[in-house]
Amino acid sequence: MSPQRIPLVVHVTHEAGVKLGGIGAVLDGFLASSAYNASVARTILVGPINPFDLVEMERLFAPGNKLKVKYSSLHGYEWNDGPEQVVSALQAIEQTMNVKFLYGTRAIAGRDFEILLVDAGGIAGYVINSYKFYLWQRWGLDCGKHEGNWEFSFFLNAGEPLYSGLQAITQDMPPGVTRYLIAHEWLGLPPVFSALLRDDNCYKTIFYAHEVATARLLVEGHGGHDTRFYNALRLGRELDVSLDQVFGDHSWFYKHAMVLRAGVCDRILAVGDAMLDELRFLGGVFSTAAIDLVYNGVPAAQVTLDQKLASRELMLQYAQNLYGYRPDYIFTHVTRMVPSKALWRDVRVLEHLEWNLAAQGKSAVLFIVSTAAPTGRRAEDVFRWEAEYGWPVNHRGDNGDLLQDEAHFFFHVLEPFHWGRRAIKICLVNQFGWERARCGNRMPEQMRFADLRAGADLEFGQSIYEPFGIAQVEPLNAGALCVPSSVCGCIGFVNRANAGSVPGNVIVGDYVYIPPDWRLWSPWDALRIDSAVRDGIEARQSWEVSQKIAERLPRNDEDRHRLLAEGQRVAGAMSWDVVVEDYFLPALMRAR
Repeated sequence: MSPQRIPLVVHVTHEAGVKLGGIGAVLDGFLASSAYNASVARTILVGPINPFDLVEMERLFAPGNKLKVKYSSLHGYEWNDGPEQVVSALQAIEQTMNVKFLYGTRAIAGRDFEILLVDAGGIAGYVINSYKFYLWQRWGLDCGKHEGNWEFSFFLNAGEPLYSGLQAITQDMPPGVTRYLIAHEWLGLPPVFSALLRDDNCYKTIFYAHEVATARLLVEGHGGHDTRFYNALRLGRELDVSLDQVFGDHSWFYKHAMVLRAGVCDRILAVGDAMLDELRFLGGVFSTAAIDLVYNGVPAAQVTLDQKLASRELMLQYAQNLYGYRPDYIFTHVTRMVPSKALWRDVRVLEHLEWNLAAQGKSAVLFIVSTAAPTGRRAEDVFRWEAEYGWPVNHRGDNGDLLQDEAHFFFHVLEPFHWGRRAIKICLVNQFGWERARCGNRMPEQMRFADLRAGADLEFGQSIYEPFGIAQVEPLNAGALCVPSSVCGCIGFVNRANAGSVPGNVIVGDYVYIPPDWRLWSPWDALRIDSAVRDGIEARQSWEVSQKIAERLPRNDEDRHRLLAEGQRVAGAMSWDVVVEDYFLPALMRAR
């Protein structure tokens, strides 16, 4: 850690104004960290804003977002008492580029952090066309291939005005001070490109990779999933060939084209060990670029055994209210309803575990908390469905209850699982908000989201693509068994936090392992792995995972106390303060 505070760190992200997903969770972790705030004097969050997205605007101005607007030409905030030179500079940029700014603060963990958002949907043609020309001239980025894509244009348009606006609001800072400009994912790269085009020496530029979009595309888009891709990656790295050489040219994919230019940054950060390999596999500048591992942190708040038992009691009561009996175990999986989360693997493990629990006279309920609806369901609909047909135990696909992937998962995976099962029930709670007001009358009145995490005996998370996976190990400090897959980026951090080995309360499902007698000699051999091959590997591996779960599930409160102490020990070594002090700040120092 530097003995002096870093004068300025700028985070460029689509979640600058409001937390929407994973990057927002990462920012919350950093900005709530005492180590971060002790080391960084000024933080600014910058990104684009879409005023036509009603959900985004609703969340932006929701009371819980704690937004304070100082200046906004979008909403008529004049900032009459603001610094005249800053207001004048922002207005000049708006007039020249035909954009609109919102500047203010957001409170995160009790601290106010500056935000600068831009609506660049109507950006002047000569501004964006000149910018595209310079991107092609300097780095070979052919924007003409991708400008028909709305997402590509939305973030590219924000590059020049965001950089100019950033210079306007930081003009009070003395020249020559250390400044860091961090692009979170490819979406944050355009302002970094602008900084490098305007003044190479003004900022130290960082690309913070939260995923490798091309890897996600290849994993999710083929039936061989992670089994195919990561074996091809492993063998490709051994032969020193790149992703495009193995899987074909992906220059048509706008995210791929953007990420390939991220190598121009002074430093690259990767959130997990597998991602570091994925970046190297891209080839080109990534083969030798300086890449630092900067993991995500996990909750490390102290949870007592009494608190865990109280939360568990609420979960058991909810299960009893739904099914008419009190199970012995509560399992959970809190996730998004997307293919990468591989929810079917939970079911495969439970198919084996069900026999084991039934033989012991034990039972369990798995709550899958996941929805395809951006904002969940209206509370009044949930209460009506609960009364009419017993939501969330039962669902319908013709009334707004089940949407998109939810319907397929419920009717084709969950319902067949329950045919003839006695010991395990799976409940799909496709709603945001873990409380009675959002989830119906059968949920205990005292229930909160913290009880969902603290009350679980086990958390599933066997993803096919997971750059880190905070949710997979989030209940670790509350004494839950955690079951991620071997491709989850959090596994590397868990190993480091436990002296190089996986602790007993983490059970890893390795769906990538291929027996040596399969004789895969090259990455092109691995391309033969299809859904049938993966199904066979999953059948074997899910049985092994189920056996480990059966061995390690707590039998009594003494076991729960032991798992709680072990989980808090490991989680304490994976906290956000640890991430900042041991990984993030040293990586910034190496960029100097």
